[in-house]
Amino acid sequence: MIFITAKFRVRPEDADQWPEIAADFTAATRAEPGCLWFDWSRSLDDPTEYVLVEAFRDEDAGAAHVRSEHFRTAQRTLPPHLAATPRIVNASVPQDDWSELGEMRVTGQG
Repeated sequence: MIFITAKFRVRPEDADQWPEIAADFTAATRAEPGCLWFDWSRSLDDPTEYVLVEAFRDEDAGAAHVRSEHFRTAQRTLPPHLAATPRIVNASVPQDDWSELGEMRVTGQG
């Protein structure tokens, strides 16, 4: 899978509304057949920073995402709400879902 983590520094006046600002892009991306997940979190240390954790089935699915109309729309509509260019880590990972964190195994679950 293609695993991507990106940090978005949002303008302070838009930070509380970011989930709504990015909602159409988020919904459209999650609906892509090759999208495994596309999840936003807000930093506990900096309320203007959002972290996006996303994964796509393979390189073809990642490329389809970047070529999509909703991605092109996001390229136009999201930057005016940002205070800085997003930072990204992008890696190919030889798995297709989350693995358990064995060092913190919870017994008796399930």
